[in-house]
Amino acid sequence: MTDLIPLPSGFSTAGVRCGIKNNAPKLDLALFVSDRPCAAAGVFTTNLVCGAPVKVTRERLPRSTARAVVINSGNSNAATGERGIADAKKMTAIVADQIGAVPEDVLVASTGVIGRFLPMDVLEAGIPDAAKHLSHTPESFRHAAQAMMTTDTFQKQATSTLALHGKVIRISGACKGAAMIAPNMATMLCVIMTDAKLSQDDAATMLRHSIQDSFNCISVDGHESTSDSVILLANGASGVTITTAEERQAFQHKLDDVAIKLATDIIRDAEGAHHFVELNVTGARTRFEAFKIAKAIADSPLVKTAICGADPNWGRIVSAAGYAGVPLLETDMSLVVNGFLLYQSGTPVDFDATQVSTSLRDNRNVTIDLKLTHGHEKVRFWTCDLTKEYVELNADYTT
Repeated sequence: MTDLIPLPSGFSTAGVRCGIKNNAPKLDLALFVSDRPCAAAGVFTTNLVCGAPVKVTRERLPRSTARAVVINSGNSNAATGERGIADAKKMTAIVADQIGAVPEDVLVASTGVIGRFLPMDVLEAGIPDAAKHLSHTPESFRHAAQAMMTTDTFQKQATSTLALHGKVIRISGACKGAAMIAPNMATMLCVIMTDAKLSQDDAATMLRHSIQDSFNCISVDGHESTSDSVILLANGASGVTITTAEERQAFQHKLDDVAIKLATDIIRDAEGAHHFVELNVTGARTRFEAFKIAKAIADSPLVKTAICGADPNWGRIVSAAGYAGVPLLETDMSLVVNGFLLYQSGTPVDFDATQVSTSLRDNRNVTIDLKLTHGHEKVRFWTCDLTKEYVELNADYTT
């Protein structure tokens, strides 16, 4: 379970139950509000079938005057046509009325079942209730993170600080996600807030950089969602403006840390997963080629089921690399799993299969290192195993 995480200066949050989740006693509506205008940027799903909130928020970003994000769980408001667009905009208008903003400065996200209209009656009552519960406390931030959850088993939060000019900048974020997770984002929502002052352009550039090595380097099941959104809000309440190249680099590093923590928590909470898998592909000609190989391995059901069964069937890993669409020879590859060398320069290596199997079975964390001889580029990627529990959870998701 995540420890209590503080909010950056000038932000308040709330998480309440308004009744979207079939009257289940679960929080299902979150608000993230800044007491002043924010530079805001977003990165969204590349799925051409995307939710109405994605369409509305994507049109409003980047901007320099954002004030809030409203998120509901239990219903994704995706594949809902013009009514879905109108409902998403109505949500932002209600929030704007509560906090004294214009609707265009409010962003919206939704997560849950696809193809169902939002119950606007409960949202019209729930949003004012959430506004009444807005607070700067870590407890309110925890409630907001919980209200975003669908099949998650724990709330996902992260924070980091940076000292500049005798003052302290804080970056804090919350996300949700456990399945329908694939690179180019997933059924994953994330709000990252900072009290640093950023330009609109810097916010967009820095967020894209952080996404590349975090949320776009995770995969649970290879299924890209309709709803995934990552939003960065920077309100400047710390009194520190990020201007120089050195300051940008330092801030970027801290932002990356927060994004990676949140992204890897999604994999740690992957539906039904028994193993957290870190894939390192090194020695590639380009990062893109390393990424393609890592993604092919991570998305392979045969690789994932072998890990679930503690089967050191290394042939599944190298064969997945072979169909990734990257020119290579068998002799270009060596493979190490949990520190055990299994395959070297295209040739099998003698190893104790029982010892490797025991290592896989007894350790939740699994490390796969695929080493190429093409160059110096690399990528780190995270995935999980594929279990019977995952199939059971998703076989009757709506029934």
